[in-house]
Amino acid sequence: MRGDYEKMSEELQIRVYREASQPTLIYLPGLHGDWTLIGGFRQALAGRVRFVEVTYPRTLTWSLDDYAAAVESALAAHGINRGWLLGESFGSQVVWAMVGRKRFGLDGVILAGGFVKHPAQLGMRLAQWTAGHIPMAVVTRILFSYARIARFRYRRSPEVLSGIDEFIARRTQLDRQAATHRLGLVGQSEFSLVARQIEAPVYALTGLVDPVVPWPWVRHWLKRNCPRLREYRIIHRADHNVLGTAPEAAAEQVVKWITQSALRH
Repeated sequence: MRGDYEKMSEELQIRVYREASQPTLIYLPGLHGDWTLIGGFRQALAGRVRFVEVTYPRTLTWSLDDYAAAVESALAAHGINRGWLLGESFGSQVVWAMVGRKRFGLDGVILAGGFVKHPAQLGMRLAQWTAGHIPMAVVTRILFSYARIARFRYRRSPEVLSGIDEFIARRTQLDRQAATHRLGLVGQSEFSLVARQIEAPVYALTGLVDPVVPWPWVRHWLKRNCPRLREYRIIHRADHNVLGTAPEAAAEQVVKWITQSALRH
């Protein structure tokens, strides 16, 4: 199985659920770079939107503009030229890169544990160093501990369980190097002007306990610097991975925002 994942490492992939007649929501994943943890959220959407999932290649050279261009190209190949962008953590940086390029028809932006400029740059540099130096054996033990907990939590959801198995299988040495590279991109990114000038509506949600991207600083910055921010929702029983740890609440909120925006137009 790992060999198959290595073959897929050089290309960006997407998969599309539901029909073009529905509002389109495009999920751009976080640092892990794939769709393996989004099954519960997709299930909770219950077919109310056309949901598009992205898996990044394990590139060690792409810039954020390269990520954005690849997403746009893959979407265009499926006839998708307009929609809502849902950026999870690192994925929010790909969102802002797409917004800045102004080549994709944007209905709105939703940040999930996302940000414009990460509020803890020293922490980002420490995380990048740690990701590049922690022994793979330690990573493996952590992943399998997570898998045991997740399998118990989602024991009645075969679709989510399948995603967890795929998540574990994808965690290779190359995958770790790609994640480290993405951390470096976060440290270099600068989208403040893009966030100030965006014309589409912006929404954000996060979990109450989020040491990865501290939301009080993010919310404060967005309220002061992003005129199109319409709502910032905190889901109390979730953490940084808000789409995965509170999929039902997150899905209801996202669908509500999309529906309300459509009614305004």
